[in-house]
Amino acid sequence: MEKPSSEMPKAPLLRLRDAVRDARLETAERAGVVIDLKDAEIARLEILNEALDPVFADIPPSVDCFDRGISRGERPRLWIDMVAHVVMDRERRVYRFIQDTRNGPRVIAETPSPADMAREITRYIARRMVERERALAADPVAPRERPARRRAWRAVLLFLLGVAVGVVGVFAAAWIVSGGL
Repeated sequence: MEKPSSEMPKAPLLRLRDAVRDARLETAERAGVVIDLKDAEIARLEILNEALDPVFADIPPSVDCFDRGISRGERPRLWIDMVAHVVMDRERRVYRFIQDTRNGPRVIAETPSPADMAREITRYIARRMVERERALAADPVAPRERPARRRAWRAVLLFLLGVAVGVVGVFAAAWIVSGGL
């Protein structure tokens, strides 16, 4: 018969960052019931913002179309870029990922899970990066040079025309002064 071990099984150690995130989540859950719902909303957006750190770390420095940050206005938002942001729903329990379009706001995803929302935002960023690459590939450098050359030739032609008009004007003035009329 085996003697029961008096030692408790060792739980895996948590990283401080994970513990802080868990504490924020617990605080956000409690604060959802209390008066200050805005702080709970901001805390949830900060949790999502931290979950996106690895994604934004992978974006190459040459891609400058993403600018992440939390705006703490009347309705706090986590901005992903100039046209996409995350807000909390009325109950402050569901993340809503919204993109502003010409036809008004469009909901891209809704979920109560920060991990699921981070996956949706990662997909959005990947699509935007592919769109950017395609736009840059479709815009070759050679056509940009042609208008610059045309403008240069126009400037030279206008200069020569101005010189010719000036020379003719000087001769006409000299002819009039000499009594040519």
